[in-house]
Amino acid sequence: MITKEHLINRFVSYITVDTESDPESTTTPSSSKQWDLANALVEELKHIGMDDVTIDENAYIMATLPSNVDHDVPVIGFISHFDTTPDFTGANVKPQIIENYDGGDILLKGANIVLSPADFEDLLLYKGQTLITTDGTTLLGADDKSGIAEIVSAMEYLINHPEIKHGQIRVGFTPDEEIGRGAHKFDVQKFGADWAYTMDGSQIGELEYENFNAAGAVVTIQGKIVHPGYAKGKMVNSMYIATDFINSLPRLETPEHTEGREGFFHLYSVNGEVDGTRLQYIIRDHDMGQFEARKEMMRQLANDLNTQYGSERITVDIKDQYFNMKEKVTPVMHIVDVAKEAMELIGLKPLIKPIRGGTDGSQLSYMGLPCPNIFAGGHNFHGRYEYVPVESMQKAIEVIVTIARLVAKK
Repeated sequence: MITKEHLINRFVSYITVDTESDPESTTTPSSSKQWDLANALVEELKHIGMDDVTIDENAYIMATLPSNVDHDVPVIGFISHFDTTPDFTGANVKPQIIENYDGGDILLKGANIVLSPADFEDLLLYKGQTLITTDGTTLLGADDKSGIAEIVSAMEYLINHPEIKHGQIRVGFTPDEEIGRGAHKFDVQKFGADWAYTMDGSQIGELEYENFNAAGAVVTIQGKIVHPGYAKGKMVNSMYIATDFINSLPRLETPEHTEGREGFFHLYSVNGEVDGTRLQYIIRDHDMGQFEARKEMMRQLANDLNTQYGSERITVDIKDQYFNMKEKVTPVMHIVDVAKEAMELIGLKPLIKPIRGGTDGSQLSYMGLPCPNIFAGGHNFHGRYEYVPVESMQKAIEVIVTIARLVAKK
């Protein structure tokens, strides 16, 4: 398989390119800096010997590994995204390579920033392995540059080992997944696969075909500002109304209090002044009925508060982002079974569970490309405590190669 050194070098070359997406932008990609890595990936795909390497006007990359068998084989695909979240900076990433991890604390930046198994017990799964961490000042970008590194490395391995039989394989890399737009302009017909897998999961062994139904909500509160010395009966402080709105939603139905298939409201941005406040939420639930109820709860809360304040102070704008892929994958469960078999063949126990998030695969499944999600190896995405075990990435490469081999046999 691909050597550890080669894989580390490839991954580091990706994460040191800033590709943070911008939710306020209307362009695709949402940030011009995503082109830097996109263009480099195009050249790398050509260099390793992939065919039909293309990049369109929106930075969607596709490439082909031709079949090397003489019988009909389904066309399969592997997809990852190259943007990183705007939740935490991905500029000037300075990775740390921890070889033969001893199971103890890992010092990041300064004495008060420590990656510790006391806080992140999963670290103990990787004692004796090679970890790549942040330096504590940025995220790492394993979400989802580890997936890209695994797909490119698997294709390189198959090209260099033609004795491994496989059908036609398509690969795709997308912008803007982290802001919910990764599949918006993905050309499923051009991609031409019967099904695909996103390499965008976390812990080694993860295999997922259920995800949240997702929406974004912007709550706008209009206040009224006057001189505070003469404000009685005149001033309306939008921030107090915003506080009422925030506190009226179920406090325990938030990310930090939920797990499994439990949904939540997540307030991730507040911008406020007396005259106006803007709240940004994401709404998540695996169950469609409960998802719709959550959206209605926010609308009804706004109506109730408007009645209480005697005017239309609050508006709620809710936009659906993606839906649970289970509905589209269940009818073709053999594509999950193939991935499960591949993991078992290389000695992994599949961890089949719902995604507490989303991937391009959820949207792609509704666009006609069934697309379960496979682990990419990283942990603690979207922050300074992100890390990835190199051995997990190597196993992900093996999974891709083994899926290709199994599909060619069936």
